[in-house]
Amino acid sequence: MNYLLAGTVLTDGSVQDDAVVAVADGRIAFVGPRAGLAEAALPSLEELELPPGSMILPGLVDLHCHGAVGGDFPSGDSEAARTAVDFLHRSGTTTLLASTVTASREDLLHGLATLRQLADEGLIAGIHSEGPFLSHARCGAQDPRYLREPDLPLLGELLAAAGGHLRTMTYAPELPGADAVVRMLAEHGVTPSLGHTDADARTTAASLTGAAELLAASGRGSVSRPTVTHLFNGMPPLHHRSPGPVAACLRLAGAGTIAVELIADGAHLDPETVRMVFELAGPENVVLVTDSMAATGLPDGDYELGPAAVSVSGAVARLSNGTLAGGTATMLDVVRRTINAGVEPAAAVLSATAVPAAIIGQGHEIGSLRAGLRADVVVVDRNFRRVLVLREGRTLGRPAVGV
Repeated sequence: MNYLLAGTVLTDGSVQDDAVVAVADGRIAFVGPRAGLAEAALPSLEELELPPGSMILPGLVDLHCHGAVGGDFPSGDSEAARTAVDFLHRSGTTTLLASTVTASREDLLHGLATLRQLADEGLIAGIHSEGPFLSHARCGAQDPRYLREPDLPLLGELLAAAGGHLRTMTYAPELPGADAVVRMLAEHGVTPSLGHTDADARTTAASLTGAAELLAASGRGSVSRPTVTHLFNGMPPLHHRSPGPVAACLRLAGAGTIAVELIADGAHLDPETVRMVFELAGPENVVLVTDSMAATGLPDGDYELGPAAVSVSGAVARLSNGTLAGGTATMLDVVRRTINAGVEPAAAVLSATAVPAAIIGQGHEIGSLRAGLRADVVVVDRNFRRVLVLREGRTLGRPAVGV
């Protein structure tokens, strides 16, 4: 079907009032004032009636997501993973990386093989491997039994099992051999993402700067720059006499050398912290993520995150020792809470769409509302509550007027 949507358009950090978005044959055909439609020579369009005050956003992009509605991506359960992906698509996350966690070699390879199939089918944009080359001191919810020092033969196995779909990998730069891991990732077009680390500021800066140089020299233009896995979480706090990784990450993000993930779900970060990072680094250097796990979309209870047992109470997921264990918010929840923290709506949307799309080399296809791009569109009401989702031009639920 070919559709016309009318409302306020938020894309690429800008706001267009009283605009329309035309969708034809699964692509965005026109964005702009309604008066410009006459010159666009478009096919017949069905105008979808939207609630007054509706806002039209690009489909949201989540680069760090472990599952939803009972589906745990690291488990290797294909049917459960598909159910999770369908829920996330319908929630407004039209593009996502499926994240694994640190586990045994056999479980890692099995999980990657399962997710590879979903990527082959276009259901996910690729895979994010959170570990296993991470710090014992800052393992968070990663199972310490399976943490390893950098192992290039194992990394080769993981790359092969992912079948070219490994897009990002979290690593700790202070581990012996971490530089070789970064080099191998860059050579394969995989974005290194520093995290779960106890490194000092100097080691952090050297690793990220080196990663940026390797990516630039790799000849793989689709990989833009290194990232930081959930800034603040899984690393020592910022201290004025021991700045640690946070200081280096904020400095390099402000310079545009890297992009930092933020889990702005109200549990992992205080709203003032979220606002501070946006003002210091700029929205173009921030990637909003969910770190969502199997409990997302479901009530409180007991769940799993890879090999770990997780209890969810008050929508906050924790291990038995109280450690946070992933999130339960959707990307649209995260965008809304970022706005509630004091970030401008257009900036929050930018960090949830165009910025992550560019990180995985998909800015030419998704992340913006521009003619020619894939028709991934999210319509929200004044309170940033979901009204309608289009993925590749297909509606995932029709709008209800008056919602």
